[in-house]
Amino acid sequence: MTATGQHSRVILLLCFISTAACNMFAFTEEPSDRVGKSDGYCSRILRAQSNRKEVNTEFRLRVEGDPESYQPGSTYRVTLIASSPSYFRGFTLIALKAGTEGDRDEDYIGNFQIIDEEETQFMTNCPHAVTESTPRRRTSIQVFWTAPPSGSGCLLLKASIVQKRIIYFQDEGSLTKRMCEKDTTDKPLLDCCACGTAKYRVTFYGNWSEKIHPKDYPRRANHWSAIIGASHSKNYVLWEYGGFSSEGVKQVAELGSPVKMEEEIRQKGDDVLTVIKMKAQWPAWQPPNVRAAPSAEFSVDRTRHIMSFLTMLGPSPDWNVGLAAEDLCTKECGWVQKVVQDLIPWDAGTDSGVTYESPNKPTVPQDKIRPLTSLDHPQSPFYDPEGGAITPVARVVVERIARKGEQCNIVPDNVDDIVADIAQEEKEEDDTPETCIYSNWSPWSACSSATCEKGKRMRQRMLKAQLDLSVPCPHTQDFEPCMGPGCSDEDASTCMMSEWITWSPCSMSCGMGSRSRERYVKQFPDDGSVCTLPTEETENCVVNEECNTIPCMLTPWSDWSDCSVTCGKGMRTRQRMLKSPVELGECTEELEQVEKCMLPECPIDCVMTEWTEWSECNKSCGKGHTIRRRVVNLEPQFGGDPCSETIQRKKCKIRKCNRGQANSDEKKRRKEQREKRRSKQGRAEVTSEHPGCKMRPWSSWTECTKLCGGGIQERLMTVKQRFKTAQLSSCKDRKEIRACNVHPC
Repeated sequence: MTATGQHSRVILLLCFISTAACNMFAFTEEPSDRVGKSDGYCSRILRAQSNRKEVNTEFRLRVEGDPESYQPGSTYRVTLIASSPSYFRGFTLIALKAGTEGDRDEDYIGNFQIIDEEETQFMTNCPHAVTESTPRRRTSIQVFWTAPPSGSGCLLLKASIVQKRIIYFQDEGSLTKRMCEKDTTDKPLLDCCACGTAKYRVTFYGNWSEKIHPKDYPRRANHWSAIIGASHSKNYVLWEYGGFSSEGVKQVAELGSPVKMEEEIRQKGDDVLTVIKMKAQWPAWQPPNVRAAPSAEFSVDRTRHIMSFLTMLGPSPDWNVGLAAEDLCTKECGWVQKVVQDLIPWDAGTDSGVTYESPNKPTVPQDKIRPLTSLDHPQSPFYDPEGGAITPVARVVVERIARKGEQCNIVPDNVDDIVADIAQEEKEEDDTPETCIYSNWSPWSACSSATCEKGKRMRQRMLKAQLDLSVPCPHTQDFEPCMGPGCSDEDASTCMMSEWITWSPCSMSCGMGSRSRERYVKQFPDDGSVCTLPTEETENCVVNEECNTIPCMLTPWSDWSDCSVTCGKGMRTRQRMLKSPVELGECTEELEQVEKCMLPECPIDCVMTEWTEWSECNKSCGKGHTIRRRVVNLEPQFGGDPCSETIQRKKCKIRKCNRGQANSDEKKRRKEQREKRRSKQGRAEVTSEHPGCKMRPWSSWTECTKLCGGGIQERLMTVKQRFKTAQLSSCKDRKEIRACNVHPC
């Protein structure tokens, strides 16, 4: 084979891998197999791996959420990223069933979907592969990929890229992602074989806070809604990924209301054993020493061994967290000891908002319930352009606290707490130095042994101050031997008791209170006698024993007052009070807060100038009219009172006109003479209609005082000569006024 032939084959190989490679060269001849059949085309891409260079860390293939396994039928966003300042011109992306060579169509698994047709397209001769639409510099591309159906096993998402004239491809590394089908064997598909019943405590720890989730965190009204759930049978589904929200789930998701959800749960009758309810939390996060995490107790049995709950992340369109169908029955016919689960928010599929405070936008038709991802929308508070996993917003702990009834698989409640036997030690007198200041000893813990074998129990105290560092302070923990309940020599009963369950929370949040705990009989005496050992205990407890002397023990903030105004900008306040009787000067914490508040804009009425003086009557005798005007200084806004009239007119009447003694012919003659004189140019004078007066002609009308909204014009006739026979009242200057430009502005 000639060198030219070898060169052509290399160029053709580049074209198989990515269309971008072809655009880097100018072919002078068309290879005979340039446009070949699709059969075997995809496999040629794979078989050419040996000619490609190993990739480095500057390029990465990432699947949304970085899952280790795929959910059959679920859709994921796949991103190919180049770290700055690197870039790539072309790429090829395929999904291949693990262990196959890509020679057959069935070797390719799942389905790609194009997001941006200007960026990506399916390869012409290999429809299973996605490549670039146009070769250019780029730092990332994105496509959707839908996982294959159940039973497809493991797969490889593989990418190749072209940077300048170099092709990178890597079987194991940042351009290859291996995923296997998600293991669903832990689903409650089979009936539970456990015996008796078990009692659990569920505790919800919300860590959705501005510190951990700073993007667009809603500073006002952030909260967790009331928690609602149940322990139930496998036949009842409160909610599940891929399912549709019931009306009860919708009301929790959008409104934070558990009422409808509780109604739906109680309607299930025998499918439900316990309804789980916890109070809402306002605000969403407070330090543990300020507010205890909400908890609730519930029971399960062999037919109702599933636990589900949900709570709304508020404010949000329809975002929630919770557990869906958590099975508390083990395959060994026992009860799960403890479940700890970090929670990310999920979308109920009923509202299409993308931010915490998006306006209500119902999703029609309703979508399926799905987990939120970091690539849902650029405006989402959880958005990550690289598609990383969302930081959990909460953690739930489900812990077994008791088992009742006959158990078919007895396992000590706390196997890890069993310790080796220790010898009885004589107690010595307390020789604690006076320079060591301790808190009181805590109550003794439960014995580490649940049987009649020896164990140990412990109590603790806290070193509060060491006044002399040269004098060592003794231990802060104290141990003593013990045996399980009912096993001591002095006990007449031979009852086998369970360990004490966890103490309940202290009844007081500050100072002296009480708490209780309980246990149950694991085995009754062989002789049939009654167990006399107590099953309940109550003791005093102290929370922050110095709270009465600590200044700044404050009540919670009151609700915000109403805004100080009924419209526009105002102020509102809230207060809190000192709990402890200390002087105010000892506490620097603020007891009142003031903030601005904004209500709808206040109406602004129309503002007008004062009326002008009334004009002179437009007639010198007889009936006429006079006018006055005003202008608008400020138009009405936000529903204020409208503007009223800007021109007013009223009648005016001066003395009756003197009609004279001349006959009508004389009047007609005089009128014709006046009109003749006015028509002549250059005439500056006119004979007065009034006896004894000679008047100058009317002047021209002045310009209108306004362009719109009503103005005035005026003209004058002045006396030129007054005869001796003229009366003063009938021989004077005259003025006429008329309205002009009365159309609105």
